[in-house]
This record gives sequence, structure tokens and C-alpha cells, in this order.
Amino acid sequence: MRFARLSGSSIAGASAAGWVTDFLNAAYYRRAADRREVDDLRLAFAVLNTFWRHQGGRRLRGTDVALFHACFGRDRFFESDRSPRGTLSRGQLLEGAGRLIGDWFSDAYEDDARRAWGMVFATAEERERHDPADRLSLARVGALTPGVADGSEQTWHTYPPVEMPSPDRAISALTRTETWPDYTTEIGRFTPLRDSPLAGQTFEIEVAAGIAAGRPVFQRGYVTITRLVTPDDPGALRDYFAELEGGLARFGSDEPRAVPEGGEPIVGFDLTTHAGHFMGRGNNRLILYRHDDRTWVRAAGTWDPMPWHLDQAYRRAGRDAQHAFWGQGGDERLSMLHQLALRIAA
Repeated sequence: MRFARLSGSSIAGASAAGWVTDFLNAAYYRRAADRREVDDLRLAFAVLNTFWRHQGGRRLRGTDVALFHACFGRDRFFESDRSPRGTLSRGQLLEGAGRLIGDWFSDAYEDDARRAWGMVFATAEERERHDPADRLSLARVGALTPGVADGSEQTWHTYPPVEMPSPDRAISALTRTETWPDYTTEIGRFTPLRDSPLAGQTFEIEVAAGIAAGRPVFQRGYVTITRLVTPDDPGALRDYFAELEGGLARFGSDEPRAVPEGGEPIVGFDLTTHAGHFMGRGNNRLILYRHDDRTWVRAAGTWDPMPWHLDQAYRRAGRDAQHAFWGQGGDERLSMLHQLALRIAA
């Protein structure tokens, strides 16, 4: 029951789930694969999140579809010369957002000073006044559920590293948690729920299954950054990576080292699950390191055995998406770490 309650998004009530999914389909998932641009999906989420904020922070309702249809419906169904019927081009998304939210939206979306927490703001001052805890109040964030099983019973997995343009840019991007929605992929996104630095930040994760059929089904979970190590505390940094490497060596099934031999750890942090997470109890980690004069980010996860219902869902629809999201396979549209690298290189 806890798993079922975490379907969809915290900002949308059950009566809005249908039209919200339909809007995301029109903006992205229903397009032909060669016409998809991931930033158009981020734009569609920004429209939804900004509209939600303008409604005073209440959950979106089924009746809100009328306003969306008035602002986007003609473009979807009567302007086939601009986009295939039933879909929205980027230009149509921006024009509709201007009608729905305000004519400032298009310029503000492109302005880093007026975009944060997956939303767009009319002014930089309005952005600074926003309290992301408004969304936290709608979220069902249960107790923290770190892994508790013996290491020999847990799953230890290290994902392929993704090269970053520079360590300073990577650190700046990761520590500005309000920008994490800018790295949204075709299958997942992180939305921060606190006005917090990296340590202590809680994220709502939204993941999508069924995208290949153009019928995405969204599930959410929550994680909090419970442990952060940096060069400011060399002892803690050394101990963190020694513990990680030791666990991988003892309990990983032919897993590679987290940091290759001769590499230099820079930053590491744990993302600890909350009750109801779609992968059960565990700790994922993001680590940043240098090796051969290049900078890399990779994920390394440790998970308790999953309850049967989570295990079945994971085997059927979750494993491939989880691996792709953290960079396995190298598909940039699916991988958050590839999107991070592309964003900070721009």
C-alpha cells in the first residue's frame, strides 16, 4: 500500500494524473524518437511545476485540465503543420506557457537566475523568496531506511564512470541542489525539497516506466543526503573511500573498484532511501574522482534484499532503467550523469 501511494507526483492529485501524463506525452513521449529533445521534457515539467506554484501550492486537480486545454489544445490538434497531431513542439510549449503563466515565461526559462527547483520565476528576486518546503509539505516522506542487512546479503553495484569537464564545475553543479532538475532525463528526475546545501537535502525522485510504448507510468521515492565527505576533512574522505572499496572487494560480484588504482577521490556522498522507496532499503552514492588527469563521476549502490513486490517490479521494469539512469550503456537521453556533463560543458 505504501508503494502504491507513491505513484505519480506529489504536486498532482489522483484526479489530475491522466491529463498530466497526457501533457507530458504530447510534449515528449509521444514524439518519434528522432524528434525528442530531453530539454523539451524538462520544459514541460517546468510548465507543470510553475503552474502548480501559481495555484498557491495546492495539488493539481482534474478540473485544471480545462485551462491547459485552452492554452495548449489548439496547438496539439489543429496545427499539424507545426507538429504531428496530438503532440507539441518546443515553440508551441513556450507559446502555451506564455498564455497559461505569463508572457515572461519563455525568456525566464532560458535564464539560470530565474530557474530553480524545476520551476521558472518572473524575477530573480522572486526565485530567492521561494521556499521549496512548500512541496515537501505535500510529499509523503517516511522514515529513513538505510541498509541494515549483512554485507554478504546485500547487492553491491558500481556503475560506469562518466567524464566531467572539470572538477570545479562538477562540484559547483552538484552542490547547487536547486539545479538538479536541470539534469532530468527521459526516465527520471530529482527535485530538491529543502532550502539546503548538499548535506541534509531531501529529493523527490520521479521515475518513468513504459516509455518505449509511449505510455509512461510514474513512480516516486525519496532520498536524503546523509553523509558527505570532501577534501576539507582528509581523514573522513580517506575513511569513506576505504570503507566503500572494502565493501566492494568483499561483497561485490566481480565489481570494479569505485576509484581505479592510482585515482584520487575528491567528493563522496550517500543518498539514503526513505520508507516506500521503489528499491527498498539502501544507500546509493555519488563519487567524484580524478584519474589520469581526467575527472569522473560515478554511482555506487548498496541495497538490502528487496521485498517480493519490489523485487518483481524491479525485475520487470526497473533494473534496466536504474542502470541506464546512472550511466550504464552511455545513452545520454537516459543518464542523469551524462546530462550533468553536457550541462556544465555548455
